[in-house]
Parts: sequence; C-alpha cells; structure tokens
Amino acid sequence: MTAFKLSKIRPVESLTQVDKIEITLQEYFRNENFAPGDSIPKEVELAEAMGVSRTAIREAIARFKTLGIIESRKNRGMILTRPDILNNMQRLMDPQLLHGDTMKEIFEMRLVIEIGLADILFPRKTEAGLVKLERIVEREEKTDNKIEKVKCDVEFHSMLYEISQNETIQRFQKMLLPIFDYMDNELHIKSQIPDVGYASHRVLLEVLKNGTPEEFRSKMKNHLFNYFEKV
Repeated sequence: MTAFKLSKIRPVESLTQVDKIEITLQEYFRNENFAPGDSIPKEVELAEAMGVSRTAIREAIARFKTLGIIESRKNRGMILTRPDILNNMQRLMDPQLLHGDTMKEIFEMRLVIEIGLADILFPRKTEAGLVKLERIVEREEKTDNKIEKVKCDVEFHSMLYEISQNETIQRFQKMLLPIFDYMDNELHIKSQIPDVGYASHRVLLEVLKNGTPEEFRSKMKNHLFNYFEKV
C-alpha cells in the first residue's frame, strides 16, 4: 500500500476568516457576472449577508484594493476595476528583494520572449522602426566604447519591443531592466568573446528586413547563445 505524505496537505481549518471571506467574495463577483465599473454592495451589507464583522469585511476588501481589483469612488462607493496586472509585480522587481533562483528564471523568460517576438515583429514592422534600428546599429558599429556599446544593445532590444506594438511586453521589458543588468553582471556575458555562431545586431536587422520569422528566431537564439549557456 502506498504511503502518502498527508502531512503536506494544509487543513482547511487553517484558513483565517478573512481568507474565507476573500474566497467567498471572489466567487460572488464571478457567479454574479460583475464587470469592471460595476458597483458592489457596501461593507455593512456584505457583513450582514455573510454573518461576519465589518472589520473582517474591511480587511478582505483591503486585499482587493491592494491588487487593484476594487477601488472607492466619490459618490459611487466601491466599484470593481480592471486591475493592472503588472503594477504589483513592478514593486517587487528589485534584485535586492528577489532570490537568485527567481531572477534566473525571470531572465530565462526574457530570453524566451525575445526569440518568440519574431511572429509579431514581422507583420508589425514599419519602415520607420527599421530606420531607427539601422541608426542604433550604425552607432554601435562606429564606436569602441564599451559603455556606448552596452547602451546601443539596450536600445536595440528595446526598439524590437517597441516594434512589436504590444504595450504589455514593452512595459514588462522596461520593468525587468534592473534584473537584466544585474544578471549581465552576474553572468559576465558582456565581457565574453562572442561564440563562433554569434549573430550580431546587424545580422538580426538584415533578417528582419529581408528574412522570415523562422530565420529571425534562429538568429536571435544565436545572438543570445552565451546567455543560454550560462543560465
């Protein structure tokens, strides 16, 4: 007979009253088809309906407010809002607050995103965007200054995100820049000699101009090869 480690299952009783209220409210909003902009019952009404204190209701509501799911409006009371999913994440994107393994996983996610950008870059690329990339590459090719080259590297990849026209991806990239910088320093990538199969920004630009998404994915993976090797 299999010996199950039931000790790892958390008893339901360990949930606090506020935890239970939060879960109940989530189910209520979902089952009653509440949508962003809809008013919700007052604290006293919720407390009476659930048979709990207003203090407990207020604490549960405060959790929703912290997540940006509920906010108070003048003359309207509390309403459901469309939460900014990146807002709370942004507060935590500090290398001093995150565990090394977490930063490594976030960095890996960045690598995957940049390779996957190909499928939205090609249908959304514009002549203006390609011209901006060309100028960045020309600046990079004309300088031997390491700081300037790093600046050009950041600008090139940021421009790719901009060309994607995906605002969430752009915000995500900007939010993660401190972690990118930290991991660059930790992995010592920028000081390494590029791999033999390395694809430069010039190569990536030419593929974006005249190639295919499949070619771009392949070249981007070559461009990021040293990072993949390290992480």
